[in-house]
Amino acid sequence: MNPYEVFLTQLDGAAQVLNLSKHVTRVLREPERVIEVSIPVRMDDGTVQVFKGWRSEHNTALGPAKGGIRYHWDVTRDEVVALSAWMSMKNALLDLPYGGGKGGVRVNPKELSDGELERLSRGFVDRVYKYIGPDQDIPAPDVYTNPKIMAWMMDEYEKLVGKKAPGVITGKPLILGGSKGRGYATAIGGFFVLREALKMNSTSFEGKTAAIQGFGNAGSFMGKFLYENSTKVIAVSDSKGGIYNPNGLPILEVIDHKRRTGSVVNFPNAENITNEELLTMDVDILAPAALEGVVTGKNADQVRAKYIVELANGPVTPEADEILYKKGVFILPDILANAGGVTVSYFEWVQNRMGYYWEESEVVEKLDKKMSKAFKEIYDVMEEYGVNSRKASYIVALRRIVEALKARGVA
Repeated sequence: MNPYEVFLTQLDGAAQVLNLSKHVTRVLREPERVIEVSIPVRMDDGTVQVFKGWRSEHNTALGPAKGGIRYHWDVTRDEVVALSAWMSMKNALLDLPYGGGKGGVRVNPKELSDGELERLSRGFVDRVYKYIGPDQDIPAPDVYTNPKIMAWMMDEYEKLVGKKAPGVITGKPLILGGSKGRGYATAIGGFFVLREALKMNSTSFEGKTAAIQGFGNAGSFMGKFLYENSTKVIAVSDSKGGIYNPNGLPILEVIDHKRRTGSVVNFPNAENITNEELLTMDVDILAPAALEGVVTGKNADQVRAKYIVELANGPVTPEADEILYKKGVFILPDILANAGGVTVSYFEWVQNRMGYYWEESEVVEKLDKKMSKAFKEIYDVMEEYGVNSRKASYIVALRRIVEALKARGVA
């Protein structure tokens, strides 16, 4: 099942509970616009390579499209469209004035020099700048993109439109209008909703065990927050493999080891393991923080975690969902668990438009309120309809999108 088929399955399940009309779901099953571009880039050796890229705007009933741009060697059109649809749901769930957007370029950024990466990033903006903007479609960082790339993209956009427009891109460096707290927003947002789920079961982080698949920005910060709150993180992994210590890993040292070596693998006093082994470890908390489709119908039976925090987009397939929910696993779905990033991106956009910037403590406090409110709304819907957490999150989001469509006369 490709990512967009996964989204459609999730959409249809929630639409059935809400008894939405077929013409409403028909609108939401299709993206409003998908832009496909070819980006010629002069490489350092003088040759020219052409990279394929996409920008999808799924639904803008609630406001401008909003979502990241990823650089990855396996990016496809269907993946980008699916991610834009998940962004529509995520933004609606968090009650943000945004629709869903997403972008991707099929490239291995690790193989490019800084100069090649900059020319690629500016080239992508050259192709799509007419379709993005502070009131139209607002990109942000995603897999293998970062504040430096966002700065290049914003600068290129401003050159093309002939004016300053810091609100066109979020996830920027602080000096160019970025928001404090944005660097760890995805992880701390996931941490906040996990805290609420634990509270719901009259427990806390203390004494829990955790495994984190994907030790990039979100995964490493989640590890840090769990470690600092008395949770024993016994396994972490990245694209090259994982490490395990039943007594717990010193997360700050693991972060330093990855920074120095490029991977968590071969960390002292830890056993090297595979990503597959990590997913089925006997832990309280599992945080998939890499790419989609890692927990499937084939391995869901072996997952032993009690809570799954989806820091990645779509890490659990619909088939795996059914298996896990029957086992009593509490899943904090991606459109909730990793929504901290887009929520602080929203805060950044607001600050850009005001020209007034908040202290870090204020950003974190506002994020905590947003994430906790969304969790409560989902939990209330779970009780109201007797549905699982993923379906409940879609119901909350769909209610808002459908209300906006009706107000616009579309539905």
